[in-house]
Amino acid sequence: MTSLALGLSALAPATLPCASSTAFAEDGPPAPPKIDSSVQITPAKDVYPDIALAKTQVEEAFATAARTKRKVLIDFGGNWCPDCRMLAGLFNQPEVAQWLESQFVVVPVNVGRIDKNLDIAQRFGVTIHEVPTVLIVTPGRKLLNADGANTLGNARAMSSQSVLDLLDKWNRRG
Repeated sequence: MTSLALGLSALAPATLPCASSTAFAEDGPPAPPKIDSSVQITPAKDVYPDIALAKTQVEEAFATAARTKRKVLIDFGGNWCPDCRMLAGLFNQPEVAQWLESQFVVVPVNVGRIDKNLDIAQRFGVTIHEVPTVLIVTPGRKLLNADGANTLGNARAMSSQSVLDLLDKWNRRG
């Protein structure tokens, strides 16, 4: 889990398992796991690494993505943010983490109080107004979800399955 180790390795363990394993779609990448609506997701703590590490970790993620033919999932957020912590808690579910690892090189980027590392998102034409902001980018640096990068800004109000389905939709674009 090298890509998840960039910042998600310090997450608290999840409280309940996913309902089923990852399904395989006939026309593309594997579908995300199905999460039973009764599964309680525990918000993670200390997900986002030191602000100074972001640029290096993003570049390392792209190098890994190019070698492994995966996309890069850049998760902009802050450890103070309840929606960011909830999203990270979902990402820490074992079957979700396995699916993410198979499809993406995940890199959490600490944006401070939405005043640091914003230039990383701006390279892809995205202005961060709220967190979490998630970018799905090909190894060639093509942004696949320009139309929805800020969609997860209210992750706590979304079901776990709708979050995964949205990531899957973006993933299938490229």
